[in-house]
Amino acid sequence: MGITVRNFLEAGRKSLSLEIVAGEKYLDRPIPEQALNRPGLALAGFFQYFAHRRIQVLGLAESAYLKSLTAEERAARVRQFFEKQIPCVAITRGRRTFREVEKMADRFHVPVLRSPMITSRFVNAATIIMENLMSPHMRVQGTMVDIMGIGVLLEGEPGVGKSETALALIKAGHSLVADDSTALRRDSTGVVVGSAVEITRYHMEIRGLGIIHVPSLFGVASVRSEMPLDLIIHLHRPDPRIEDDRTGLANQSRDVLGVRVPVITIPVAAGRDLAHVVEVAALNERLKQLGHDAAKELDDRMVLALTQKKTP
Repeated sequence: MGITVRNFLEAGRKSLSLEIVAGEKYLDRPIPEQALNRPGLALAGFFQYFAHRRIQVLGLAESAYLKSLTAEERAARVRQFFEKQIPCVAITRGRRTFREVEKMADRFHVPVLRSPMITSRFVNAATIIMENLMSPHMRVQGTMVDIMGIGVLLEGEPGVGKSETALALIKAGHSLVADDSTALRRDSTGVVVGSAVEITRYHMEIRGLGIIHVPSLFGVASVRSEMPLDLIIHLHRPDPRIEDDRTGLANQSRDVLGVRVPVITIPVAAGRDLAHVVEVAALNERLKQLGHDAAKELDDRMVLALTQKKTP
């Protein structure tokens, strides 16, 4: 199902201070394109290249132009504008709507929204919201943390210690992005970004302790609203059927929303300091991104040493 005006309203109600002016019954109207449009030429009667599949923004210039027309001209222009089956209209700067706009909105089943923001800021903020809404996305079970600018997703079966490991990392100065359930989306640059589900944002569940509010305990620097996903770490209990990588040469990865993300599998054992192991794994991944692969470097040195030893 595509994005609707209702989705846009819910996503931007707070940040854009949106309110419904007209057409509340038609909020399920789809928005086919993520960009926004300022319909100055359309209101003047030129529709040849009218981007009618986008949210239409009426700012100060559009409102002033409509106000300069006679009542008959304004009614005709507004009717032609709404006849193009636009998704919705957003009026900025908190300006009052024209009676003709409300009348045509009801006639053609088009919602009309209003925001007190100036037009340029509204367009910028609303574009980001639409981009996020239309980006490929998914939800995964796992806890995501920010380790020195590296986004790490901890996954594994329930009770394996994901939240406890994340808690130890937070105590060491790193930050929580999401606990237990992480929302992933691919942005316009092709980067996979992780964030918390809104209802559980900034909270963690620790077995035997219950729910905690992370910033209240560790400060506002202990949480992040979102982070690019750089690494997936799979925690698992010891299993003789699973052969763990002892060299770091496996270079496993997984397709996440069309992007290959490195994966490391770490066994969980009694007495093992998982927080430090995860921290080192994240820093080592950053070194790989910078072109320094310690495992490959050592392997190359060993091969070179063996080759020189065999050479007479």
